[in-house]
Amino acid sequence: MAIGNPFGLENTVTAGIVSAKGRYIGQGSYDDFIQTDAAINPGNSGGPLVNARGEVVGINTVIYSRSGGNIGIGFATPINLAKELLPELREKGRVTRGWLGVYIQKITPEIAESLGLDEPKGALVATVVSGTPAAEAGILVGDVIVKFNDQEVKESNELPLLVARTPVGKKAKLEVIRRGKRKNGHSRDRGTQGRGSRGCRHRQLGRLRSDRAGVDPEIAENIGIDP
Repeated sequence: MAIGNPFGLENTVTAGIVSAKGRYIGQGSYDDFIQTDAAINPGNSGGPLVNARGEVVGINTVIYSRSGGNIGIGFATPINLAKELLPELREKGRVTRGWLGVYIQKITPEIAESLGLDEPKGALVATVVSGTPAAEAGILVGDVIVKFNDQEVKESNELPLLVARTPVGKKAKLEVIRRGKRKNGHSRDRGTQGRGSRGCRHRQLGRLRSDRAGVDPEIAENIGIDP
């Protein structure tokens, strides 16, 4: 059930199902939405998404619509993600995220084939920002990050949230594939507060893709394949 004040109609309750979890919809680096077909309209944002047991499982956040009204595709922020931020908000009044300092690209089947990967999994490093934990850890353009703190990175959009959830100052374990070989390293996460930057960001694919396999020429040169 979604509860809110759509179009100023107070205490409105709508019902539906959870259509999917872990949705990435391009709203930011930390996307991890619950998708629901419960009617969510302007005025619902910030209201609770409640399960059949009466437990709040999400916070209604955004809808997909061409008209501005509900078409059965709504998204809520998972309540566990919101609860993680509360202690820091109460103590400091702001949230500081873990920061790695890389731009990443999704690995398509074509890119995986070009890189000699068995599967299109992981996050392809498109840029390493100088002076960041990633640079200090020896991460290079063209590396494929496949694990972060022993958690497998299946999709590139999973990495930013893993980095963000790492406490500032904590040493993080990284596993990358470089030129077909697995390598391990460590980085010490710094905070994003005051930097105006995010821990891990996706670069625009249109700026990265070459005509053949979707591998940026800089990446191709670094890992020794034809762009």
